[in-house]
Amino acid sequence: MSAPAPPSAGAFPSPPGGFAPAPPPSTRRNIELLLLAGAAGITTVSLFLVEAGQEQSVTWDIAKYGLAFLALFGVAHLAVRRFAPFADPLLLPIVALLNGLGLVLIHRLDLADQQEAAYNDTPMPSPDANQQILWTGLGMVVFIVLLIVLRDYRTLARYGYTLGLVGLIALALPAVLPSRFSEINGSKNWIKITGFSIQPAEFAKILLIIFFASVLVAKRDLFTAAGRHLLGMEFPRGRDLGPIVVVWIVCVGVLVFEKDLGTSLLIFSTVLVMLYIATERVGWLIIGGALLTLGFFFAYKTFGHVKIRTETWLHPFDDYNNTGYQISQSLFGLATGGLAGTGLGGGRPNKVPFAKTDFIITTIGEELGLIGLTAVLVLFLVLIVRGLRTALAVRDSFGKLLAAGLAFTVAIQLFVVVGGVTKLIPLTGLTTPFMSYGGSSLLANYALLALLIKVSDAARAPAPARKAVPAAPIADATTELLRKPESGRPEAGPAT
Repeated sequence: MSAPAPPSAGAFPSPPGGFAPAPPPSTRRNIELLLLAGAAGITTVSLFLVEAGQEQSVTWDIAKYGLAFLALFGVAHLAVRRFAPFADPLLLPIVALLNGLGLVLIHRLDLADQQEAAYNDTPMPSPDANQQILWTGLGMVVFIVLLIVLRDYRTLARYGYTLGLVGLIALALPAVLPSRFSEINGSKNWIKITGFSIQPAEFAKILLIIFFASVLVAKRDLFTAAGRHLLGMEFPRGRDLGPIVVVWIVCVGVLVFEKDLGTSLLIFSTVLVMLYIATERVGWLIIGGALLTLGFFFAYKTFGHVKIRTETWLHPFDDYNNTGYQISQSLFGLATGGLAGTGLGGGRPNKVPFAKTDFIITTIGEELGLIGLTAVLVLFLVLIVRGLRTALAVRDSFGKLLAAGLAFTVAIQLFVVVGGVTKLIPLTGLTTPFMSYGGSSLLANYALLALLIKVSDAARAPAPARKAVPAAPIADATTELLRKPESGRPEAGPAT
């Protein structure tokens, strides 16, 4: 009996019954749901510890805040499952845990304020945790609306200049308004109406990131044009420095007229990083660093509020009862927390001014210690790394720059906040993303999260299958008559 003939080259025999259909790609939404349940559990247990530590009893506030937390992030999960099914499964749970811990600390400070009011026989303050839940709900509305409306994030590039103009107007508007409509705690970066206030710079930073991402993609040749070489590095040409100089002037104007060091530093640093990502030239970083140093030196020598803030940073205890009180109390709170902290409800974080907003990092350090503060910073680090991973994975240049800009603005803001409360850099007045009390910050950061999730969904979605174009039948193929020229080589003639 002769052996069976071997299969021809390139042939692959089909198994009996044919091939099974390919399994559908995994969306990891169940993992996201499991992580959200863990975040809800941690938040609920933390609320219980705060109640037990402060009130020595458990109130219905735990059920109220816990159920509101579950409902809000449950709806957010369903929206992601429907409108961004392939998004990174870690983004929403990390934000949920950060937001939950912020709610726990705000509730803890509410209880401390109520105890102090009862001791001093003053009117009982209204709890800010209720307002934080309300702002979180409004942030979820913004988050879900963006997921639904923004079917393709690349459409934002078409409106880049319009969004940039709106961002500049929002950034400059508080500076031209009278102080009674724009100034809070010495900074003119608010818009105040009766019973309502908003910080437009929180939204302007996102609009400007979209604008710069679209400009860097459209004008990339301008920023990568050959320039001068110095010390092994390539620097841009002088006539190409116009955009970064304009951004520098805008940021100096924010610092001078609005007395907002944090926003000016955040916007300039984010644009500088995006320039470096788009061009891969260290020269832009050096020029940007020189402009940043020059701007700060000019402001220090010219404007009193910058000089006072710098002197307070260098010598906080020289004027302890006045300008140095905030940073001094912050350092005392961090020192009290030590390694393991005083425990939730066991410290006195309400002695630090603005403990719910600018200094919520100090509250974490006092009650959860260095271990707890490090855990929170690691959560932020994972969020930032996943954002940068999205920037690497997405296929289009605009998406890469948009995701990188959004991730880096969170990183820079976190560095500025933590550096300010630990006296590494001067205080800036920025809030901790997703944790600090305040509506503008929450709304803007949930809009940022929605954009990042849409880019992540596009980056992780499987590539659409290409339909094979059937070959033309042999009978329909055209033929050509080849004529032999005088050179001896065949020459194509008319088709027959």
